[in-house]
Amino acid sequence: MKQRILALCILPMALCTTVFTSCSDYLEEENPSGVNASTFYATESGAESGVKSCYSFLRLYYGKEQGYHFSEIGTDIFCGATGNTATEFDTYNISLSGSSSCDASVWEAFYLALNTCNELIDKLPTSALNESTRNIRLGEVHFLRALYLWQIVTNWGDVVLNTEPTQSPVTDLHRSSEEEFYKVIVEDLKFACENLPTTTSDYGRVTRGAAQAMMSRVSLYTEDWASVIKYSDMVLADKNYQLAEDYNQLVDVTTCNSVKENIFVCNYASQSNNNYNSSITYGPNGKDMTIRNGGNNAHMFWTMLYDKCTDRDGKTPVSRCIEYGRPFNRFMPTLFYLDLFNEKIDSRYDDLFQQAWISNNNNSSYIKSGDTAIVFTKYKVDEAVKSTAPYIIVDRSRVYADDGTPIDRSWNTTFLKFADPTRGATNDQHSGRDAVIIRLAEVYLNAAEAYFRQGDRKKAADMLNVVRCRAAKPGCEEQMKCSENDVTIDFILDERARELGGEQLRWQDLKRTGKLVERVNAHNMLAHGNVQQYHLLRPIPLTTLDGVTNPDEFKQNPGYTN
Repeated sequence: MKQRILALCILPMALCTTVFTSCSDYLEEENPSGVNASTFYATESGAESGVKSCYSFLRLYYGKEQGYHFSEIGTDIFCGATGNTATEFDTYNISLSGSSSCDASVWEAFYLALNTCNELIDKLPTSALNESTRNIRLGEVHFLRALYLWQIVTNWGDVVLNTEPTQSPVTDLHRSSEEEFYKVIVEDLKFACENLPTTTSDYGRVTRGAAQAMMSRVSLYTEDWASVIKYSDMVLADKNYQLAEDYNQLVDVTTCNSVKENIFVCNYASQSNNNYNSSITYGPNGKDMTIRNGGNNAHMFWTMLYDKCTDRDGKTPVSRCIEYGRPFNRFMPTLFYLDLFNEKIDSRYDDLFQQAWISNNNNSSYIKSGDTAIVFTKYKVDEAVKSTAPYIIVDRSRVYADDGTPIDRSWNTTFLKFADPTRGATNDQHSGRDAVIIRLAEVYLNAAEAYFRQGDRKKAADMLNVVRCRAAKPGCEEQMKCSENDVTIDFILDERARELGGEQLRWQDLKRTGKLVERVNAHNMLAHGNVQQYHLLRPIPLTTLDGVTNPDEFKQNPGYTN
């Protein structure tokens, strides 16, 4: 038996690179190697450095491949493309078990983050920080602990609830109920709401609005509809936030980081030399966890193999380039997701899905450099038209079967929400694009759902229409509006998909509404028939279970054999 509990035996002092970056400066975190934690955190610089380390764990999940496997893939709107590396989350196959390395990496990241927050909550009250600053920093850490706890409980359920720092291996594990988790989460967020400022000069730090918005989200999970509305109203009344005028501003890498719609982000450096790899060493066996390519990697995962698309003569008219992205081709939209958009009136379809590529070489005998080379359409095109067109047509029937089953997972369209054509080189893995964790549109949609749950469909429609009208093409605002009779939980989930797709919320949205199994079976043909009710919880990693000394009490989550 392996005598280790990777996620529950953490020494959290000075583990990570700092996360606060801006165009004007980049804060450096101290590395107090060999200094006692209590002594170090007692100093002003040590306390500040410790708080920054609590943020760093966001970079292990947001904008990272394993984070998308947990949150977007294997849902009704996204499935795996050719390059998918963790098919267990895509298809719910037998490999979705405690042996999954992706499952273990996310579990370990969140428990490591949790323990670091616990350490700071324990040490900050006696630090040298002045009282005002100390309360603000405690508010930040309580918010981050609530976020990490929310991730743990929504993914694994009633597992281990730690609220005290752990300095040595723990092998006697005990479950806490989901209600106990949410009690701590709510208390942490209330503390954050009371102690955080409304604004911050350090972009990336938590503000009061972020804590209120998180309360709005969390209250959906506790079905406290009144609190959803209460905290949503607070955020919507905050003049520090406003919807971007155009949805494309959220997608365009040159504007996405500066819109006032962003409430809380995992921020990344715009300079490539600040987005470096770094490792966290922890656990009794000195295991390393790497913050891979420090920057946001999301731009690669949704990019189709455009450089492999061949014309009727077998030539490739588009070469790999910065403009069209590095094609890792990990993930792709389901046909259901594409069909959710009425692109005639909804601008989000054009903003989110690439529909044309221009030739950048003269490989083809009939497609010249500068000409349209590839066109994607979600509609069927007659074979005679495709065979004579002056460019490659990738249509519905090329990528999907009639029932939505992906039949070509290389030539799917590129999902553009995370594209970054400003990277320095074609094969750059990092991006300075921030990974959005909470933005204002979500708060409107949270409020809409709460009003619906309370029976006020009119108010729900009003909230939905704020978001829908922002997405309308010019002159189509009235057509985009929904009526109170349109509002159902499925309608709300459809709108959340159109607005928030890819923003690492989808799996949890489907789970909390009781729609995961139904909608995945109906709309994700790679997972159809495989997804079961027990998949509403993730498996507990064997790296943890193998070290448990009370295995009769602390067992694998139901449904998983290992």
